[in-house]
Parts: sequence; C-alpha cells; structure tokens
Amino acid sequence: MKIDFTPSRRSTVGAEWELALVDRRTGELSSVAEQVLDAVRPDGEDEHPKIKQELLLNTIEVISGICDTIAEVKADLNESLDVVHSVLDPLGVELFSAGSHPFSTWYRQKVTDKARYAKLIDRTQWWGRQMLIYGVHVHVGLDHRDKALPILDALLNYAPHLQALSASSPYWGAEDTGYASNRALMFQQLPTAGLPFQFRKWSELESYVDDMFTTGVIDHFSEIRWDVRPAPHFGTIEMRVCDGLPTLEEVGAISALTQCLVDDFSARLDDGEILPTLPPWHVQENKWRAARYGVDAIVILDAAGNERLVTEDTLDLLNRLEPVARRLDCVEELRGVEAILRHGPSYLRQRAVAKQHNGSLRAVVASLISEMREGTIARP
Repeated sequence: MKIDFTPSRRSTVGAEWELALVDRRTGELSSVAEQVLDAVRPDGEDEHPKIKQELLLNTIEVISGICDTIAEVKADLNESLDVVHSVLDPLGVELFSAGSHPFSTWYRQKVTDKARYAKLIDRTQWWGRQMLIYGVHVHVGLDHRDKALPILDALLNYAPHLQALSASSPYWGAEDTGYASNRALMFQQLPTAGLPFQFRKWSELESYVDDMFTTGVIDHFSEIRWDVRPAPHFGTIEMRVCDGLPTLEEVGAISALTQCLVDDFSARLDDGEILPTLPPWHVQENKWRAARYGVDAIVILDAAGNERLVTEDTLDLLNRLEPVARRLDCVEELRGVEAILRHGPSYLRQRAVAKQHNGSLRAVVASLISEMREGTIARP
C-alpha cells in the first residue's frame, strides 16, 4: 500500500487538547458535549473548525491551526477556550484536563453516537469502555518524508521525559493507583495503541499498514494510535505521549519542547547525521518507569544501559535546546518546562491537594478547574 506524505514547512506546529466537561457543583463528569458542539457550530457548517467531538460525550477537543510559533498555538487554543466557556457558564459546567478524572466511573459515561466510535467499542469491549482518559497531541511539520521515521525513533528517547512532565492521572475510580500516569498504561490496551514499531524504511511502514488493512485491524491510517506516529496527510510527526495538561502554560511548554526536539533532529538529518536510537526493550522499560514514577524515574539513556534521573537529563536537554528555541522564537515557552519541574507535574499537585483536604478528590477536581480557568500552574 502506497502512503503519500505531504511535506510541510519545517517545524510548523499545532496542538490538540482533550478537555473534560464537569458539573460545577459535584465535580462529576457531565455528558453535554453534543449541546456544546451544537452551540458553537457556525451557521451552515457541520462543525466548528477548531472545537471537535471525541469518543465520550463528556469530552471535547480544541485544536490549533498550523502555526509558526508556540505563542500562536497558545493564542489559538485560548480563543477556543473562551468560546467554549461562554457556552458552558450558563449550564453550570466547567472544563478541566488531566490524564483521567479522579473519581468519576467509566460505566456511567455515554459514548458519542457515531459509527466509528460504535465500531471501536464493539471491537474492544471492556477495554474500550474503560477509555476515560484525556491527552494532548503535538504536531510538528516535516519538510521531507524520509525524515519521519528517523525522527520518530529519536523522539522515543525523550518520550519518558515528556510523559513524566505531563503525568496527570494518578487516580482511577477514586483510588490512588500508585502511578504518575495510569493513562499511559490504560491507553496501550487498545489495538494499535502504545509504542510504535521502529521501521527502517518508509516501505516497511507501508507494508505494515497494508497488512493492517488486509486483516481488518484498521480502516483508516488514523486508527494507528501509537504514542508517536507520522501523520502523512498533514506532513507532520505527531507526539501523542502526553497526559491531559491542566493549563495553557503547560501545553505551551510541552509543545515548545516537542517542536525544539523535532527541529533539532531535522537540522541534524540535514547535516547528514544518523540520529541516536534506543533498543525497543529499553524504550518499553522507559515508558513503564515514567508512567510509574513520573519525575522520580531513572531512565535508560543508551544501548549500553547508562541511566540517569529524568529531571537531571531534562535540565541538560533544555540547555542544549536553547539555541533551537531562540531560532523558533519559543524561549519563554521552553522555560515553562522548568516551571513544571519546579512546581511539580500535575500528578504531584493533585496528590498535594488531596493531602491538604483530607483525601478529598472533589477538592482535586476543583483545583484542576481553577488551573484551567487561570491558565497557569497553581503554585503550592
């Protein structure tokens, strides 16, 4: 099967942000997505161009356009947030984003009435109905198809860093799972989700996709739900590792880190460099460590098995990427990663709030709502 890749302007960037709808009074998830989407849909159009439906009726997604800078991405997303809040406020409904809802139960949630979602649930059954999870996806433009797979492989070296920084799903069904990102391990239960295969050639990816179509695993390329994947139609590499991020500040920081990594890899490929990769078994172990321990994870750095605390490696990475950030005009947003490290990713903030309120997970939801409204990390 031939898969055409439409090149993009190098390192253009866009983000997709999944948002939960919650009752302002109870903190429970609220299945009003259809009402919201109807209200924001422009006259004569099928849907809003940047406010989209998702699998569950308690969820909407806001997406940016194709942007040159992270500042543009943030402004674009914030504009959509304002539109959504104008509809939600009279309904007594709020927004938040985290990898999972701290206490709402999956079996009470309603699935969007669309054939593709019904097919997914019919095939995946219990695991599919469990997908009460939220994430952030970042697209970065590639100017040549042959960069896609080397950059995908190289990004896997930093997937645990991004996962640790974004981890925001410590709770599941009102219980502390002991994980920083329970979402990471939940989502990989779906067919074609989880870590990608590491193909050497584009033709190998085409053969894989052909097999998936032939055997009925997928009907569309987008049903390959890898943590990092090429998006041929958009001409991008798509980072899908991250849990839902509670604040626009964090979305900007994670997007900046992703854009800088991809641009750095792209430039190194232009210079003829072979990008470093990890053996798949190390990639798999790093994912588990980041999901379990978050910023306390000790990650494997290379095929020799050298290891380092993920926060220390991230700080060195930020210093190395600073010239790239200057070139991309995202120095301030990249420094937002330091703010996440300083104040703690959301999973730590959520646990701190619960501790301060005698274990109350409603207080955790209230803090997530407040962070969404303010757009910045709540400083303990």
